[in-house]
Amino acid sequence: MVLGKDGIVMKRGLLTGILIALFSVMGALLPQAAAEAATPVEKWGQLSVSGANIVNEAGKKVQLKGVSTHGIAWFPQYVNSSCFQSFRKMGVNTIRLAFYSDPSAGYSESLYSKVEEGVKAATDLGMYVIIDWHILSDGNPKTHQKQALKFFTHFAKKYGSQKNILYEICNEPNGNVTWQGDIRPYANKVIKRIRQYDENNIIIVGTPTWSQDVDIAAQKPLKQKNIVYTLHFYAATHTDYIRQKLVTARKMGLPVLVSEFNICDASGNGQISKSSGTKWMKLLKKYKIGHVAWNVSNKAETSALIKSSCQKTGGFTKKNLSKTGRFIAKWWKK
Repeated sequence: MVLGKDGIVMKRGLLTGILIALFSVMGALLPQAAAEAATPVEKWGQLSVSGANIVNEAGKKVQLKGVSTHGIAWFPQYVNSSCFQSFRKMGVNTIRLAFYSDPSAGYSESLYSKVEEGVKAATDLGMYVIIDWHILSDGNPKTHQKQALKFFTHFAKKYGSQKNILYEICNEPNGNVTWQGDIRPYANKVIKRIRQYDENNIIIVGTPTWSQDVDIAAQKPLKQKNIVYTLHFYAATHTDYIRQKLVTARKMGLPVLVSEFNICDASGNGQISKSSGTKWMKLLKKYKIGHVAWNVSNKAETSALIKSSCQKTGGFTKKNLSKTGRFIAKWWKK
């Protein structure tokens, strides 16, 4: 059939309409694709604390979702880009580097370089990174305060201009340790030292009783800005009683970060509780409280996120995760 002039005009008009519609769809999809491709730090920028919440550069509430290394003296092989990228693909935006503070638990200044490797790997991937002074067997943060000041001086000087750093200054104070008598005075000294070199990045402060007593810290919080307080839980041991402490602290306006947790018992091994774990994760989601899972290793214990049979140190998929790892991974995308 031979088309006349009007037919050609009609076809050109139809083609123009199709092209306009196509470009409109592409215009709508491109920002979405760009957002999905952006790294966590590209999306959120500099974090800060506003009221009881961690917020992004635009002042919007955000929820950190992370994984913690085991002690880097014991499992240094997992501090690498391929490992971190695996977890980022699963929905993780934060890496915690656990540097034990007690010499009997692996403390050594020679491990500063391993922390630096971890910070570089996380930074290159656009992830947030927690530099964790991992008090545990030493109990009282004052015990190795001199070493803590040296540690945070080094890293605050080195990374104070980066926007993806968080400092955790006392993992789990425990034993005959109080908020007023021990943790608060220690925190004031360490925070003052960090702020000499880093004015803005968030500082995470542990609380009494293995970082469970956030309700006690809420009674007299620190006065500095951009401070959050630590609550740790192991869901098979820590149930409604500890959850209520979190609710109480939150109602008092205390900003809380769960910088370590798992769904097994408090030993890091033994039974797991998916039911208690689910209650915890729903509560954290309700308040948009960040959470960091312990631990990235294949150690033969229930808190390990990697199957003990998995010999890889990176390139993980969900098939490589342990039973606890698979449970927790479901919440990284929620």
